[in-house]
Amino acid sequence: MVAAASVVVAVGTVTGMLSAAGGGGGPDEARPVVTSSPRPASPPVEPSPSGSPSATVSPRAEASPEASPSRTAKKERQAVPASTGLYRHPDSQVLDWVRDHPDDPRRAVIESRIAGRPAAVWFADYSPDTITSRVRAVVSGGAAQGRVPVVVPYAVPDRDCGGYSEGGAPDLAAYDDWIDRFAAGLGGAEVIVILEPDAIAQSGCLSAGERADRFASLARAGRVLKDADPRARVYFDAGHSGWRTPAEQAALLRQAGAASAASSDGVFSNVSNFHATAAEAAYDRAVLDALDGPPGLGAVIDTSRNGNGAPADGEWCDPAGRRIGHAPTLSTGEAGIDAYLWVKLPGESDGCKGEPGTFTPSYAYDLAR
Repeated sequence: MVAAASVVVAVGTVTGMLSAAGGGGGPDEARPVVTSSPRPASPPVEPSPSGSPSATVSPRAEASPEASPSRTAKKERQAVPASTGLYRHPDSQVLDWVRDHPDDPRRAVIESRIAGRPAAVWFADYSPDTITSRVRAVVSGGAAQGRVPVVVPYAVPDRDCGGYSEGGAPDLAAYDDWIDRFAAGLGGAEVIVILEPDAIAQSGCLSAGERADRFASLARAGRVLKDADPRARVYFDAGHSGWRTPAEQAALLRQAGAASAASSDGVFSNVSNFHATAAEAAYDRAVLDALDGPPGLGAVIDTSRNGNGAPADGEWCDPAGRRIGHAPTLSTGEAGIDAYLWVKLPGESDGCKGEPGTFTPSYAYDLAR
């Protein structure tokens, strides 16, 4: 994905906390493969609002969005899921490191501040024969604990516009079938679905026809997921506060079905990025206002690495001076903001302080201390 985007890069299989990938286990067991992780990498492939692309600095919104009193007043918020909290999957690179390094002086900080927190599970490889059982294993694990898993379908065709995160299903027909199989694994459990990071915000490389076809497929995906599991909450890609204006992003989201209660519970932002929570909350409210969807739409924010906000110079690759942000929670206390999530796991490198997607303890320690 692009430096301006939610910035997720895959090398083989992508993970936020981990990738529940096939191989090595029985058909009903989610076996993580921790070969790679979200990270920003390739230069922007679409213009900034001024029309001039930048290889290093994210396009900036033309105005700072403010929370809209009219939106807060005109609708009642849906209750957060009934479960007590978010699910921490028992397998991840950071947990492996903690187990394997009992005497490392950084271990206590990394264990308590990163490894002990729930994070998303990414499904980034196109493997239709195993996707149902792998999704079922993760969702069942959460249900057994009375907790809500966060899952990330990440297999849309032409992913990342052919950049570092290229991959996905071979075509939209195959993707639609993959989503059907993904949805079959949800059962009736509570689950949060982060639907295809950057698939909407980073769609400028597609032709008008290709974009319309992708958006129709994403709208269908939302409907299929919610039809299969009425307790699933499905969120669509809103980019982040340093990218498009809220009106521009809302226009794209509307085309992709995010304004329909049949497909959507709202939007997500800041995936794998660093923008401050307050800026994201204001931006997300402005996007939702511009989207003008039905009552109940909300937003979730990736807070995994935004404790100090985004670097002033626009650096995206393991930038120095960043910190972990708000702990993952379903109770934000913020109007219109349904959850703070760790979609990207802190410590999994963007490729500068370690190999792309690998857990890098020095980076994790810097983020967590």
